[in-house]
Amino acid sequence: MESKKRIFASAELEIVPAGKARDCGFDRSMILSYGQDDRVCAFTSLFAMLDVENAKRTGCCLLVDKEEIGSVGATGMHSRFFENTVAELVALTEGESELKVRRALANSRMLSSDVSAAYDPMFAEAFEKRSAAFFTKGLAFNKFTGSRGKSGSNDANAEYLARLRKVMDDAGVTYQFAELGKVDVGGGGTIAYIMANYGMEVIDSGVAVLSMHAPYEVSSKADVYEAVKGYRAFLLNM
Repeated sequence: MESKKRIFASAELEIVPAGKARDCGFDRSMILSYGQDDRVCAFTSLFAMLDVENAKRTGCCLLVDKEEIGSVGATGMHSRFFENTVAELVALTEGESELKVRRALANSRMLSSDVSAAYDPMFAEAFEKRSAAFFTKGLAFNKFTGSRGKSGSNDANAEYLARLRKVMDDAGVTYQFAELGKVDVGGGGTIAYIMANYGMEVIDSGVAVLSMHAPYEVSSKADVYEAVKGYRAFLLNM
């Protein structure tokens, strides 16, 4: 019995809602489930990647851990695993060169796939309604995130946004631009600023979610569909 107790000393235990994802709403237009931040964006990103054939550029889908606590640790985006992987690929194809690795990263384009905060009329005081994401309005782009305005944020440039808009428009993707709540009230962070340190073009994009970080979160099926469609267009044409 004592040896069994010791197992708990090295175990990782999580207490989470056990229920399966289910339809939500009178018209079943929404999804109710635990942990949609950020499983819904991981799901849409992976499905888009698996669906793409004959892309013009090399693409990849990174599924990283610990974003909610600062992207730390060996599985977080602050680790060097992606940079090391690119270095290995460059070494195999072009020969070892730190400069070529840096050029490859700087010439990359990225969508930081993370959920946005959907407008909640029950907590309207936390949102700027004219700048909030709404259900059924499609893939949500956040030009900047952060808190207290743009503090700690990536801020995508206008030229990148213009090219991205054209790609989405040409592919018939429904999308919206949003912020993460009112200044000094809302806010949040993603991994976008970390990747921007390499000089690559990055913007946050994802599915709008109600009740973010609650035991059960809600998303729109239409937005999930548009997210897959948008990510596919990005991989094919950016």
